[in-house]
Amino acid sequence: MTVSFSSTLDNWRPQAQTDYDVVSPDAVKAFSALLNVAPVAGPGDTLPPLWHWLSFLAWPCQDELGTDGHPAAGPFLPPIPDRRRMFAGGRVQYPGILRVGDKVRRLSSLKDCVVKRGRSGELVFVTVRSEFRQGGELRVVEELDYVYRSGKGGVARQRPESPASSGTWEMPHSFDALELFMFSALTANTHRIHYDADYATAIEGYPDLVVQGPLQVLLMAELVRRHTTRPLASVDFRLHQPTFTGDTVVVRGRHTGPDVIQASVDRASGGRQASMKVTF
Repeated sequence: MTVSFSSTLDNWRPQAQTDYDVVSPDAVKAFSALLNVAPVAGPGDTLPPLWHWLSFLAWPCQDELGTDGHPAAGPFLPPIPDRRRMFAGGRVQYPGILRVGDKVRRLSSLKDCVVKRGRSGELVFVTVRSEFRQGGELRVVEELDYVYRSGKGGVARQRPESPASSGTWEMPHSFDALELFMFSALTANTHRIHYDADYATAIEGYPDLVVQGPLQVLLMAELVRRHTTRPLASVDFRLHQPTFTGDTVVVRGRHTGPDVIQASVDRASGGRQASMKVTF
């Protein structure tokens, strides 16, 4: 007998979580190295947009991990059987800036949890909202969207036609297993689909290692950072389909208005992988 996700989630009431961390200069230096650039910020400097993802890392004990390498339980992980997680996108607002080396307080809570039916069965859409404060002042408001499903069965490597680009800026990039491994280490991401090719292909059904969604989002943000020094007001991003090792992509960006930049990650052989809207 199949139990619906709705009934499984009836009594799921995650509590708000408060965490404290310091925006580490070492983390900034390490991710700068992954991007093949000199350290982009030091103590007291403004943290680049979205680089707070390199802080507030959770390191669960080994026996707290599931067979997929992902934590078996957590404050915002829905209690559904044989859970599979996908990072879908999010929105980030910047009422202030975060500074490297300063202590940060994060308050996270469940904003939304919706069950929908897709082609592969039921899906759970979870949105986690976090507020980041430094010196008691609100600096960043973030809402991240995740999609959960049950069972295995990956997504084939698709080759749809890529939308015509009128990008003003372009940054080619090719993903390999070493880059994915290093990014997983920098973000405490233990999910095996990013570093265990045998698991990703044989168990989850993917054609190769899966490129982390946050890495693609950060590449779009990096393209914007390289072409403007204006402080951001908001970032809205979406992951459209999985990207795999061996894929060559082009990160594109252009102004679509005086205070708006549109960016994307497009597979060089065709296919829009991710998109981003930045406002100032």
